[in-house]
Amino acid sequence: MTAIVLLSLWSFNLTFSQKENRPRLVLLIVIDQFRYDYLTRFEPLFGNGGFRRLTRQGAYWTKANYPYIPTKTAPGHTAIATGAPPSVTGIAGNEWIDRESAKRITSIGDSAAKTLGGSSRDTASSPRRLEASTFGDELRIATNDRAKVIGISDKPRAAILPPGRRANAAYWLSSYAGDVISSNYYFERLPDWVVEFNQTHPLDKYFGARWDRLLPEAKYLKYAGPDAPEWENIGNAPGDTNRFPHTITGGATKPGAAYYDALDHSPFVNDVLISFAELAIEKEQLGADEITDVLTVSLSGNDHVGHRFGPDSQEVMDISLRVDQQIATLLDYVDGKIGLKNTLVIFSSDHGVAPLLDKSWALGVRPTRIANTTVMTAVHAAIAPRYQAAHANNSGSGPALDDYILQYGEGATKRDAIINGNVYFNLEALKRDRVSLDEVTRIAGEAVMKVPGIAQVFTRSQLERCRLACPTCDRSTSNSKGRRFGSLESQHSVSDACSGIDNEIGRRVLRGFSSNQSGDLIVVQKPNTYLGDSVDPANHGTPYSYDTHVPLIIMGRGFKPGRYHQVATPLDIAPTVSLYLGIRQPSKSQGRILREALDPAIKN
Repeated sequence: MTAIVLLSLWSFNLTFSQKENRPRLVLLIVIDQFRYDYLTRFEPLFGNGGFRRLTRQGAYWTKANYPYIPTKTAPGHTAIATGAPPSVTGIAGNEWIDRESAKRITSIGDSAAKTLGGSSRDTASSPRRLEASTFGDELRIATNDRAKVIGISDKPRAAILPPGRRANAAYWLSSYAGDVISSNYYFERLPDWVVEFNQTHPLDKYFGARWDRLLPEAKYLKYAGPDAPEWENIGNAPGDTNRFPHTITGGATKPGAAYYDALDHSPFVNDVLISFAELAIEKEQLGADEITDVLTVSLSGNDHVGHRFGPDSQEVMDISLRVDQQIATLLDYVDGKIGLKNTLVIFSSDHGVAPLLDKSWALGVRPTRIANTTVMTAVHAAIAPRYQAAHANNSGSGPALDDYILQYGEGATKRDAIINGNVYFNLEALKRDRVSLDEVTRIAGEAVMKVPGIAQVFTRSQLERCRLACPTCDRSTSNSKGRRFGSLESQHSVSDACSGIDNEIGRRVLRGFSSNQSGDLIVVQKPNTYLGDSVDPANHGTPYSYDTHVPLIIMGRGFKPGRYHQVATPLDIAPTVSLYLGIRQPSKSQGRILREALDPAIKN
């Protein structure tokens, strides 16, 4: 054991003592809702400084998929930085139902925190719910907090979660004031340079801006099809239509909340983030000395545009072309300021997106949108006749059985607790009436399976029984040849305990299932089917390839450029970067080290 420890310390010191191998900056770029196929569909139209530079000079994995659900923003950004799935990070979704308070809470909401800047309507946020370290956290520990780690995004969760709990700062945009804001989790007041940036009203200069096509319309007809097709229904979007050009006002006469929402749904919000990222590099002197720093930049405009117009729209094509230029701008700046030879650049996305329902119908596919109320109607109808007597005898409240389903408050309204396909039961009511959770969820699940468009259901008891019998069955690691470690096929002794989960969807549900945060019945819809009450025309969150398949590129000294067709996942980023930097793996990392692309001097 002593020899192993000494060897590990020697390896750590060797990596950090050789200046020629140590990057001065780790730059993580995440594009929110950027499917892998965007890189290939639009490749002929990209310039040489953005995606082409990354794909030609970097190590580029073509089969990178998220191995869990829900494929949402918060879990995705967390997985990239921690190397761990939602089952162990404390980030089971963007939002979930808190049983104790009977409220819907967010991944970064923190009532003990205070927002710095912005409006009183901006929600106080911090990374306190994160239960795993990031590679940025481990770098801070390894350098005795001399390394700087900073996160930037339009969205608070995308700014806060990637840098981790020990980060120096996270910055995001106020939806109400149009400022860059932060939290007193990091410091007591905004740095002077951020205050000065806000005084220039950087978001307001785009008020009334015209968003038109970057290239001639013929290119868009070739690569994306017609503008404003019949299936492109953007719903209620004040001041906007589904046709180019778009005037960015939000239907308002001056900058305000409606305008800032409209700006979010345009490529211009990414321009603001790139400018701020460049300023952060300068003012915080990132990459200025021999201690490696980390900057995480998440570009959220693509997600907003994708939700509104759908993945096959001219708007998504255009913002993809523009983000290529924006990334080129940032890389050029880093090259001039720090040198790309001194920088490790990582590029990925947090999730993909499903096709628009109406387009699927137009193409002859017949998916549907399943409302939460449809699922809950089936649940109530199934459990009422089975438990009517027990409920009446013990609760004294008649046969309705309303309290068997957990209710959560949303303002003055009480709602059935269902979110992300997770149905939450009232455990106290079940205990009072001596009703088995295993039994009631099984009965409810059988009823939900009869709802058109539902693919599979999983109960809490089923998932916990499998995890208890096989603690490694939900691990997300793979080797470079694509065989999944911890696969249920190799666990013959636990086949009975894991019955019904021994398929890829089941494994993805298991990796996303958090005992503390997830529901008691997990519902998965069929491909191209939408589940939930979101009004967005396009959405994500499923275990299917359109939501899971994303780019994964690492560019920097020590990584061999080229395309790699081995099975990979964004969870592999954190352990690979940690090895590269010679630091400890994040605390709950389950990803594999992408050794196939590492220079032998680092790999060995």
